Amino acid sequence: MQTKEPASLCDLNEPLIDHSEGQHFLNETFKIIMEEVLRKGTDIKEKVCEWKEPEELALLLDLELRATGEPRHRLLQRVKDVAKYSIKTSHPRFFNQQYGGVDYHSLAGRFLTEALNTNLFTYEVAPVFVLMETEVLRGLRQLVGWTEGDGIFCPGGSTSNMYAMNLARYRLFPEVKSQGLWGLPQLTVFTSPESHYSVKKGAAYLGLGTDNVILVKVDDGGRMIPADLDEKIELAKSQGAVPFLVSCTSGTTVQGAFDPLDHIADVCQKHKLWMHVDAAWGGSVLFSKQHRHLMKGVDRANSVAWNPHKMLVAGLQCSVLLLQDTTNLLKQCHSANATYLFQQDKFYDVNLDIGDKSVQCSRKVDCLKLWLMWKAVGSDGLAERVDRAFIHIRYLVEQMKKREGFHILGKLFFLCKFLITCFVNVCFWYIPPSLRGKEGNADYQDRLAKVAPVIKERMMKQGTMMVGYQPLGNRVNFFRVIVFSPLVSQKDMDFFLNEIERLGNDL
Repeated sequence: MQTKEPASLCDLNEPLIDHSEGQHFLNETFKIIMEEVLRKGTDIKEKVCEWKEPEELALLLDLELRATGEPRHRLLQRVKDVAKYSIKTSHPRFFNQQYGGVDYHSLAGRFLTEALNTNLFTYEVAPVFVLMETEVLRGLRQLVGWTEGDGIFCPGGSTSNMYAMNLARYRLFPEVKSQGLWGLPQLTVFTSPESHYSVKKGAAYLGLGTDNVILVKVDDGGRMIPADLDEKIELAKSQGAVPFLVSCTSGTTVQGAFDPLDHIADVCQKHKLWMHVDAAWGGSVLFSKQHRHLMKGVDRANSVAWNPHKMLVAGLQCSVLLLQDTTNLLKQCHSANATYLFQQDKFYDVNLDIGDKSVQCSRKVDCLKLWLMWKAVGSDGLAERVDRAFIHIRYLVEQMKKREGFHILGKLFFLCKFLITCFVNVCFWYIPPSLRGKEGNADYQDRLAKVAPVIKERMMKQGTMMVGYQPLGNRVNFFRVIVFSPLVSQKDMDFFLNEIERLGNDL
């Protein structure tokens, strides 16, 4: 009895994928992207989000995966649904996260990256991008103040911070790579309580233990206090621990604080510790002549993490780790010398095979989006974006001060006759009329803590805008508005304040 071949295997001389059908589907998908994501998604007359409860959303999207494929018209409807019900992070009134907006040159680079679908580990499969990544990293290092050094694009700022921690440990105890942790002393990391949570995650992931992350006191503005850092390092030494890394922050997640790098560098130099600067959020001030002073002393660091997908709007994800090191420490620390990839007898310079610097094997091309955007607008254009963000935030704070009910968190200072915050984060409470003048009441803090969550729920369900909130230490829930998108105007700042009042006045 003969077995009939499956139809899909009848003619193996023909490709399995129908190029004509696939390209038609892709063209239709691009039309949906242009209309739903890039036109409607950046139009202030359209919603930031179309909120649905999880059960309803799952049904609308028809998420079930089946044994047989679906026709084109159904797939295109699914594409429309994905676009419709996703958050419009490019919208001018998306103030929720440290990413958002859209740069069309960068977006073109992202499309091209996806279409080319290569892996950035060897020159033979990614010749353009090996050279491009090298040049982009060189340009970023120059902004830090280094004429030489190393670096790598990482899958997010958390990974960059973990890389720095691993490199610092390897420099001090290179035997850890082969022998593991058993012979190491108690190693300690120092950071501020307002640093990114990836410092603690890194300590856990690398086997250092979160108990060995020592928190250094901060001032009223959330900046690390160097004198307390020095004291805590001395105390750790006296207790038999081995301090090895200080993780500073340039642009803390909540308050946008910049640690005093120059003074911290003095402490690190005194104790011979690796100085890492997490500038994932604030690093882009280095493009600005007006604001790069916020990172004075960064050139004295050993490593810097920086996310151009944040303030520069390069698009997710675009994160780098920059190193002052010129001894090839990245490769020494992470290499496994896989001979099926990194043959040493290739016909070109094998130093161009950069994959062994990474803990990844597969590594996405993240340099093209930044390179194309940088080529399009230049360093001056990127500096203008940074400066414009400060102008918008300055205007927002000035308008807040004129309105009843807005109470700004933290310390403000005067610069060029304008009242501004340290960075482009503004943290504030909205005090509804029912709570004004009742600060002394026993239940005031409990009632105030409920205001931000209710306003957030209302704005999400109405789709008018998005802004985040959080508690911090003993401070109850407050809003954190972040303004940096090049699509934002002062009209959006006015709308933001009016909308907070509209949504919260009856509370």
